[in-house]
Amino acid sequence: MELTEAIRSRRSIRKYEDRPIEQDKLLRILDAGRLAPSARNLQDRKFIVVSDQDKRRRLSEAANGQPYVEKASAVIVGCATEPENIMPCGQFCYPIDLAVALDHMSLAATAEGLGSCWIGAFQEDKVKQILDIPEKIRVVAMLILGYPAESPAARPRKKLEEITVYDKWEN
Repeated sequence: MELTEAIRSRRSIRKYEDRPIEQDKLLRILDAGRLAPSARNLQDRKFIVVSDQDKRRRLSEAANGQPYVEKASAVIVGCATEPENIMPCGQFCYPIDLAVALDHMSLAATAEGLGSCWIGAFQEDKVKQILDIPEKIRVVAMLILGYPAESPAARPRKKLEEITVYDKWEN
């Protein structure tokens, strides 16, 4: 699938077929995250792939009971390994670095014929407990993956002219 097509066709999928993801597809998706840029190329991240049914059920509970976390074939948990790093502009590196990597994975999943959905509503302490994640590590987001059992319509987006200005801020 061509990149622009993947960007235009990506949707947040919350209903999945009961079918495993082939290992070669999963590895290509993970590699897309590996190849994502990071601040100072530190690559301070780790991805935990969760396919175990019981752990997905428990992650679903930690995600405030969102049932699609359990129903997905896999959950990729994006973790920041050095969350204290700050860019010269004053922003923490990890939320941006993980967002870019997980977005690469989301687009790669679309190109592989899989659906995905970002999960940001979760209790980090519970996720850490379920997956034995050390205290100093930050869990930034989870990306659920699977074969879509739905085809939602595109959500509205603002026009480019509404969100783009040139050379200076304009209202």
